[in-house]
Amino acid sequence: MDATHLIDIATEAARAVGPRLRKAFRSRPEVNTKRDFHDPVTEHDRAAEETIRAVIDARAPHSAIVGEEGGTTGSGDLVWYVDPIDGTANFAAGLPFFCVSIAAAVRGDLVAGIVYDPVRDDEFTATAEGAWCNGTPLDSAGAAGDREAVLLTSYPTPEDLDAGGEEALRGYGRLVMSFATVRRPGSAALNLAHVAAGWSDVTYGTRSHPWDVAAGALLVRQAGGVYVGDPLVRGDYLAHVGGFDLERSALGEVVRR
Repeated sequence: MDATHLIDIATEAARAVGPRLRKAFRSRPEVNTKRDFHDPVTEHDRAAEETIRAVIDARAPHSAIVGEEGGTTGSGDLVWYVDPIDGTANFAAGLPFFCVSIAAAVRGDLVAGIVYDPVRDDEFTATAEGAWCNGTPLDSAGAAGDREAVLLTSYPTPEDLDAGGEEALRGYGRLVMSFATVRRPGSAALNLAHVAAGWSDVTYGTRSHPWDVAAGALLVRQAGGVYVGDPLVRGDYLAHVGGFDLERSALGEVVRR
C-alpha cells in the first residue's frame, strides 16, 4: 500500500471515534487505573481502540497493530501504532486537550500518521509528501532560543521524581527560569502536533511509548522541525521547530542521558 492509502485508512479510523469522544467529553466517565493512580483509563479508551482496530483490520488485514489498550496483534511489514485517547486524564476531567494518534510504519520506517483533535476537529496528517492541518501545509517555525520559546513538557513525571528526586525538581526549575513559557498540557501527541504547526516551539517528555509519539514525530519532521531520537522505541522524546538553538538551550542540562 502507498502512503496515500495508509493515511486515508488512518484518517477514517481516527474520525470514526470522533463522535463518541465528543459525546462522552465532560460527562465525567468512570475512571479506572492501570499501573497506578497516575495512569487512568476509561471505557471510552477501550471502545475507541476497538473501533480503530476494526477499521484497520477491514482495510489493511495483513498488518500488525500495536495499541495502548489492546497490545500487539497481527504481523507483517506494516505496523500501526494506535493511541485511542492520548491525554486520558484531560478527557476524563473535561479539559479540552486530548487526541487520537495513529501512525503507520513499513519495515520500521514511519510513512503516515494522523493526530486528530476531536474537540477542535483539527486533523494533523503527515506522509513523505509533507504535513498538514486540515489540508493546509504546516511550517514548523518559531523561536530561535529559550528566552522567546514556549516549552510543552510532561517533565518531571512521578517516575522522574522517583528516579531523580531533588535533581528532577531543580531541572524543572531551570526550564521554568530559562524559557519564556513552560506549560504541561498533558498529551505528547498533541504537543508534537502543535510544534509541527509552529504554535509552540519545543516539547520534551520522558518514557514515552511509540503509540504516544510516532504520528507526532512524523508530523514534526515533515513540517520542517526536528525530532530527536527513535519514536518507535520506548524512551524520551524531544522535538523543536526548525531553527531553534537546542545546543544552547537549558534542555541540554536537563535531558536525561
